[in-house]
Amino acid sequence: MPQFFLNKRLIVLLVSIILLVALIGISLKERKNLTWPEQFVKDTVGVVERVFQKPANYVAGFFENIEDVKRTYEENKELKAKLDKYAELSVKVKELEKTNEELRDILGKKDTLRDFNPVHATVINRNPDKWNDIIGIDKGAQEGIQKDAAVITSKGLIGKVKSVSQFTSTVELISSLNRTNRISAVVRGDSNVFGLIEGYDKEKQQLVFTKIPSGVKVEKDQTVVTSGLGGVFPDGLVIGQIVEVTADEYGLTQTAYIKPAADLNDVNNVMVAKRTMPTVDIGK
Repeated sequence: MPQFFLNKRLIVLLVSIILLVALIGISLKERKNLTWPEQFVKDTVGVVERVFQKPANYVAGFFENIEDVKRTYEENKELKAKLDKYAELSVKVKELEKTNEELRDILGKKDTLRDFNPVHATVINRNPDKWNDIIGIDKGAQEGIQKDAAVITSKGLIGKVKSVSQFTSTVELISSLNRTNRISAVVRGDSNVFGLIEGYDKEKQQLVFTKIPSGVKVEKDQTVVTSGLGGVFPDGLVIGQIVEVTADEYGLTQTAYIKPAADLNDVNNVMVAKRTMPTVDIGK
């Protein structure tokens, strides 16, 4: 009996192989119409492909988009870094151009300091709490700087040396509220009008020019310069322009308000008017 079932299984296997070979042979023949098993298999495969193709394409496109976004981000990051460097370089170039222009203008002021030896200096510090009062410069006694020496920019007078150390100095600005900070000044015109710069109006940001005689006519936009009286400041250093003139309550004198010629909020390069010592030849 077992031998019978074994032979039967062998016969079934052989028949299955023969049928499979026959089906393959039929499939390989050129024909116009497919058999229904082939149609069923083909349609099933097509449906499965359609079902999975769109999600697969979506997933593939999603990862491609991520790569594109990443590349775009890196390119933008690199471009931004280049733009930042360009902007920084542009600022430095403008600062250098401004400094060079200031230095050229300051050097042009040397001719006005006939009896003084001008020394170039750079502002090294400025206290925010005393912004209108003092600045520090990088020249001191080693360069011959002395107390009360006039300090100017290319635009005009900004102050005088208040104290001196060996390598640095402190400059008191003309906008200082110190009442002892007085400057002998003159209004240039058909007839010179003398007076004193002896104050600063913080609200108006203007210098106060006092002691102008009441009978003298001074007008808006006239230029005020140092008079040179007293020998502290050279004469002819521009201080500013008159913007307003008022009479005192008794009508004896006039007060003029002066807009400083130099920008006192933007001081970087200055010239110190160091007085030259006269030499005397003593004959034998």
